[in-house]
Amino acid sequence: MNIVRNFMSYRLAVGYYARNALGNQILKRGSHVVSYRSAPPEHSKATKIGAVVVGGAMWWWVIWHLWHEPDHITGEFDYPNPSKWTNSDLGIPRDDA
Repeated sequence: MNIVRNFMSYRLAVGYYARNALGNQILKRGSHVVSYRSAPPEHSKATKIGAVVVGGAMWWWVIWHLWHEPDHITGEFDYPNPSKWTNSDLGIPRDDA
């Protein structure tokens, strides 16, 4: 319980110091839009069109390369037929040993 009491008194002291040091000034960050309990502002038409163009270019690039270079997904060589493998190929010792 003492840990909680000490922590709360520390928080109160820091809060008191911050309120007195800053006075009545309001700190604002202009780096991004904050919308608390309200709808965010609409994106501009250029932003919407740019997002569609970039997304379309990305999907074109992916589908183009899947169509023209399927070896990236399926592999470069044909898969061997496992029924043709011998015991020596698989590392299985002989039965008479």
